[in-house]
Parts: sequence; structure tokens; C-alpha cells
Amino acid sequence: MVPAHPGGTRILGIDPGLQVTGYAVLEVRALRPHICEAGVVRSCERRSTTDLAPRLRTLYDGIVEIMEQFHPEVMVVEQLYAHYEHPRTAILMAHARGAILLAAGQRDIPVMSYNATRIKKTITGHGHASKEQMQLTIMRELGLVEVPEPPDVADALAAALCHYYLQKTPV
Repeated sequence: MVPAHPGGTRILGIDPGLQVTGYAVLEVRALRPHICEAGVVRSCERRSTTDLAPRLRTLYDGIVEIMEQFHPEVMVVEQLYAHYEHPRTAILMAHARGAILLAAGQRDIPVMSYNATRIKKTITGHGHASKEQMQLTIMRELGLVEVPEPPDVADALAAALCHYYLQKTPV
């Protein structure tokens, strides 16, 4: 386990995706979360399922690089939601989530998972908030001058911020 940071606790929020995975590193300083970095990890551009292994490797390597640079104490990953009409999508997303969880497991970083409605309710007060509402709320809560783009980044920030709020106030 990586020792605590002199600046404060670091939370790595992840919005898993096979093509685009949003990530955000929040550091809690003076009882307030601050963004260290936020962005996306893009897998290989080709979408062919025969190229799944290199895409997962790119995703894994990107998450490992973030972990090695920022040494988070906890990772927060949005849980998968899959509609029963699209089981193949759920399976592909599970591969991406597995690569992300493996990266955390190999570094003994605890992983917390929250479903999207829990994150939305914690952040906006409404479990079915739109992407735009989430982006605007994240912008306000973190004092940003512009809306986080793409939405994957806002979702990763929301996951990390949700964990911060839930740890701050007992449920």
C-alpha cells in the first residue's frame, strides 16, 4: 500500500468504458476536494472484437500509469448497468471493468463501486439526473470555470466526489 500523501487523501474515480474510460483524481485538502487531474483513456481506435486484447491492454496500461503518477488511496468505479436486450454490451463492458479492477488489485488499492443512480442522487439530489445536469453540478461543486468534457470525465469526477461525500457523512 502506498503511504498517505502529504497533501491529503487521493480518490481515483473511474467511469469504465471499452472505447473511452473517464478518470479523475481528487485530492482532499483542508476538508475540500481538489482536482489533481481528470481526462480519458482511449483504447485502440478499431472497434473489432478480434482486437479486444490490445484494447484492454491499452486501457489497463493507461489506468496503471495514472495510479503510478498519483498513488490513490482508493479507486471508485461506477457499477455496470446493462439492459437485458444488450447482453453482448454488458459482456464487453465487464472486460473493461475487469482490466481496471485488476490494475487496482495488483497495487492493493481498495475499490468501491456505486451504481449510477446512487452517484447521481448523491451529487445532484436526483437519481435520474441527465448528463447535462451532472456536468453542471460537478462544475459548481468543484468550482470549475467550464463544464467537464467529455461526459465520461464528469462521470468519473462524480464517482470520486460521491465517495468523498459518502465517507464524509455516515450513511
